[in-house]
Amino acid sequence: MMRLVPFLLCICLTDAAAFHHYVHNQRVIGGHDAAPNTWRWQVSLQYDSYSDGSYYHLCGGTIIDSFYIMTAAHCILSVQANRYLVVVGEHNLDKYEGSEQFIRVERIILHPGWNGDLAKGNDLALLKLFNPVQNNGYVEIANLPRPDHVLPHGFPCYITGWGLVGYGGGIAAVLQEAPIPVVEHAVCSQPGWWGGAALNTMVCAGGDGVISGCQGDSGGPLSCYSDGAWRVHGVVSYGPAGQCNQVTKPTVFTRVSAFEDWIYSIVMSV
Repeated sequence: MMRLVPFLLCICLTDAAAFHHYVHNQRVIGGHDAAPNTWRWQVSLQYDSYSDGSYYHLCGGTIIDSFYIMTAAHCILSVQANRYLVVVGEHNLDKYEGSEQFIRVERIILHPGWNGDLAKGNDLALLKLFNPVQNNGYVEIANLPRPDHVLPHGFPCYITGWGLVGYGGGIAAVLQEAPIPVVEHAVCSQPGWWGGAALNTMVCAGGDGVISGCQGDSGGPLSCYSDGAWRVHGVVSYGPAGQCNQVTKPTVFTRVSAFEDWIYSIVMSV
């Protein structure tokens, strides 16, 4: 049986006290540089693995409220909130461009159904920030889909992130984007695709052997233009072990529309 893996990756950043970024990171497979100020809800979630003030790009994320970030539960390596840093308005991890905001995390909320098994789903977490995201023209709160909205087969979406490009591939510090069509559950759950590991609380996209998410893209958004606006329909969860862009092994996302009651219960709580 095909082994699934989370799209998780730590890439070291230096000079963390000033929050400057000098690392070359790798990219969404099959993607290209996103234009600055395009995916304004995209987040770089960074982690201090040694508690020494040096932060690493770990995962992606999505701004869903001025105080809340949505990401994947498997991106949470520690329950110590002070080991995480959220960077919004980010574009090039190599440069400080003046658009970035660096915000500490106050609280981590894992979905209560998450048990560490990607195939069981519920791979979702919310991060409450110490300080709100400020509207500086480079950030935006994401629109979410209608509750329980399921996109049809072939619906066009975009994956974005700073994840690996693949074995021996080029590197890019700039946020990458790639068009990636939805694969409906009836197809994605077939033998030879993801079978029983694809739940109806997930969204599959890709699987053409060309474009996919990869390590470092975890927690990032699947953005789709639906109901008259760009909306975040998915959170990057897992893909195949080894080469990420495999035929009939699409990138699998947590389906946001299946969890909106829980999301709003947290965001709207006092």
